[in-house]
Amino acid sequence: MLEERWRQTVARRPDALAVCDGASGRCWTFAELAAAADAGGVGDAGAERGYVSAVGRGAGFLIEVLRAWRARVPLCPLEPGQAAPVMPPPPPGMAHIKLTSGSTGVARVVLLTAAQMAADADQIVATMGLDPQMANVGVLSLAHSYGFSNLVTPLLLHGVPLVLSESPLPEAVMTAAARMPDVVIPAVPALWRAWDEAGRIPCNLRRAISAGAPLPLALEQGVHERHGVRIHNFLGASECGGIAFDAGVHPRTDAAKVGRAMQGVRLSVDADTGCLVVSGPAVAWGYWPEPEARLAGGVFRSTDLARVDADGEVRLEGRAAELINVAGLKVAPDTVEQVLMTHPAVADCVVFGIPDDAGRGEAVGVVYRLRTGTGWQELRAYLAGRLASWQVPRRGWHRADLGVDGRGKRSRAMWRERVLGAGGGMTT
Repeated sequence: MLEERWRQTVARRPDALAVCDGASGRCWTFAELAAAADAGGVGDAGAERGYVSAVGRGAGFLIEVLRAWRARVPLCPLEPGQAAPVMPPPPPGMAHIKLTSGSTGVARVVLLTAAQMAADADQIVATMGLDPQMANVGVLSLAHSYGFSNLVTPLLLHGVPLVLSESPLPEAVMTAAARMPDVVIPAVPALWRAWDEAGRIPCNLRRAISAGAPLPLALEQGVHERHGVRIHNFLGASECGGIAFDAGVHPRTDAAKVGRAMQGVRLSVDADTGCLVVSGPAVAWGYWPEPEARLAGGVFRSTDLARVDADGEVRLEGRAAELINVAGLKVAPDTVEQVLMTHPAVADCVVFGIPDDAGRGEAVGVVYRLRTGTGWQELRAYLAGRLASWQVPRRGWHRADLGVDGRGKRSRAMWRERVLGAGGGMTT
């Protein structure tokens, strides 16, 4: 199915620009990309494990994808240096293997059929209004679920051109964007912040998309005020592809709102757990090699606590597994982070549960990074005026090295272990 869809793309747009590689400066038309892929096969490196890998971020990665599709062998995209998963060969009918980020626990292997991959691409293109006349600028990893679904499959299945930026640095992105009249940039909040602070957001940007981590309201509103660019919030998961998209013209005023269901996606809330349930043709086949009931039969039962308003707007209220139990009261880390990020001195923060000295179970802790000098007591007073007393962090650690990984994510558990494992760290 994927191979047939690719051939249809080539037939429609043989001489149109397909890919431009910012690092090498080389460009390929769709016909040239097809010829390069047809010149070789997938080889037998993955024969024993039952799948093949594509590694990297240039045109070579795309060629390996196309060769796997032609051979109808399951494909597992990998980051440079990332080890291939050790597992039994996937069952018949599988076309794609995703590795979850592990930001909410242990990384998992997710299997998808060709139809599920194609459905995700179709839903993204239709919902976001992607068009062959607007090129995607590639700053994301092509191997990651977000990058593959927003850059690779729109290119190969819908003919949306791809300009690969040499790096995510502001000048490199500006150079890449200048290669086409109109561009779309899917990115993560950390990159949007860096480009905003550098004052380098392309004037020919027609669609700005942010996913991978919560998009702070101050950043979304500030970019709109300073650059006239509306960053659209996008919610997705490796297990089901795109979930919700905020297509509104004006910036949000409520950080809990993340958009409405993607076209073809059905959303509900589980009455027992309060978590978001996603149904649709793009939901993955399941986890492998140990399937779970929460991902099966076209349904993904997430751990995101949510509400779906009468108008279809999705509101996220934290993750069930991350809730902090403070004397029987539940604290959502996202809620505390969103308020702290409104303080002008705070550049970044991550909230998690810590042992409570009073023996009440847990207390709230936070690691934060500052733009300008200020004290912990000042930050705590700021939060006390905006949150309930039991939501205010008991302890805070200033860490200049707080940041996110290449996917725009971070692990709460890692930072909790890092500061507590170091003897409690230094509270400012």
